[in-house]
Amino acid sequence: MEINLVSDTVTKPSVEMLNAMFNAKVGDDVYKQDPTVNELEETLADLFGMEAALFFPSGTMANQTAIKLHTQPGEQVICDKYSHIYHYEGGGASFNSGVSCCLVDGNRGMITADLVKNGINDPEFYHAPLTSLVSIENTTNKGGGACYDLQPLQEIKQVCIDHNLKYHLDGARLWNALVAKKQHPKQFGELFDTISVCLSKGLGAPVGSVLLGSKEDMHRALRIRKIFGGNMRQSGYLAAAGLFALQNNISRLEIDHRRAKELGSLLEKMLWVANVEPVETNILIFGLQPSVDEKLFMEKLKQKGIAISSMGHGKLRIVTHLDYKEVMHEYVMEVFSKLTF
Repeated sequence: MEINLVSDTVTKPSVEMLNAMFNAKVGDDVYKQDPTVNELEETLADLFGMEAALFFPSGTMANQTAIKLHTQPGEQVICDKYSHIYHYEGGGASFNSGVSCCLVDGNRGMITADLVKNGINDPEFYHAPLTSLVSIENTTNKGGGACYDLQPLQEIKQVCIDHNLKYHLDGARLWNALVAKKQHPKQFGELFDTISVCLSKGLGAPVGSVLLGSKEDMHRALRIRKIFGGNMRQSGYLAAAGLFALQNNISRLEIDHRRAKELGSLLEKMLWVANVEPVETNILIFGLQPSVDEKLFMEKLKQKGIAISSMGHGKLRIVTHLDYKEVMHEYVMEVFSKLTF
């Protein structure tokens, strides 16, 4: 038995999802003539109460397009020190948009209105980059799947209004946050200028993210997507997987959250574990005791058919997902409970 808990991106389409893809009605999306892509974009725009949406091959491209939309070269983006747009998008903010990141020291990847205020440069002080955008990540990846309450996000929104800043949400795992916090997509659509949502993580589609915003911004995003090389032709086959995922795979995220929490509770009892970060959604981050060699630990898991990931700096990560079945979960729990060092 091989169990991959490296990420929720490792899932494969179910037979039902493949059937939906196989039977999709398609056209040429470059000409905006793919009916299934159009349906996906309209469905998500309506779900979030936003004017328009645009389908992308990846969340990184969707985020990078949002940064390009809201900034000019030489300006600055405020984000948490753990942010995906800073750590895991290949330096794209500087390469694609010519902007720098003002990194603030949040809590598990989550920032506050005061931190944002303190990060804003005086627009009259031309020696410093002009602050133009605030980017939030929800749930936080490197922060261990932590998710925001609405009030802190509303407070940051007011700071953005007061200082004429744009507000972007990297919602790669926003679906997990919505389920965990019992929130509604429209509550986020009311706050942000743009939102990126991923269909290929917790929802289990093989490819795709969607950027949401105003009609004007999505019209501009269409050109940026073209420049970035993100235009696709009969991409309705991929969009069909996203539609199936939206209709069938959101409520079941609670199962992934439960399993991650059960793993976290077990690891807290293990003598070879130094710390376990709070588990809110499907990401579990923990550290080993200094006496335990990380390579040896990973090798022991590999021998048992279990793969997890190292995030560096002593952080190990487990991500639960829809291909991680209950029988696998019971096996992993048993393996962890019997490990000794």
